[in-house]
Amino acid sequence: MNLDEAQRKKVTEWIEQGLKLAEIQSRLGSELGLGLTYMDVRLLVAELKLTPKDAEPLRTGSSLLTSSAEPQGAPGSPLGKGPAAEPEPEASFGEPGRVSVSVDQLARAGAVVSGKVTFSDGNTASWYFDQAGRLGLSPQKAGYRPAPADLQQFQMLLESELAKLGF
Repeated sequence: MNLDEAQRKKVTEWIEQGLKLAEIQSRLGSELGLGLTYMDVRLLVAELKLTPKDAEPLRTGSSLLTSSAEPQGAPGSPLGKGPAAEPEPEASFGEPGRVSVSVDQLARAGAVVSGKVTFSDGNTASWYFDQAGRLGLSPQKAGYRPAPADLQQFQMLLESELAKLGF
């Protein structure tokens, strides 16, 4: 990145304040007039040898939307549990058997981000956000409609995890 010393200090200051990469990206645009992509901001922060507050979830192999903070696989393993392993659903928000959500390491075709959800009754579905920001849900069982409480929990978990990932 071609930033002057004052701009680099500003970015360092924002990291120390605990701003997330998405917030830094916004500030670079609004305060410094720089239109950088999220990836550009990630590279800039890496170039400055800084560690943002939202970098922790990005190090895990596959990220589950749960209250657990334990990594999914061996440290440094690019795929977490191995190339053929599926993420294991875990309970979330303290109730066993409730909704669990996983984020795909590689988004499905036509999607910005995608993953899977398991509802409290055991039914599963694939979810995705398309380029227009629309959420799509494709249940595995034709005609399946999750309970309203499950949908609400799914949306809260999804929003929380995507915020951690900078979306």
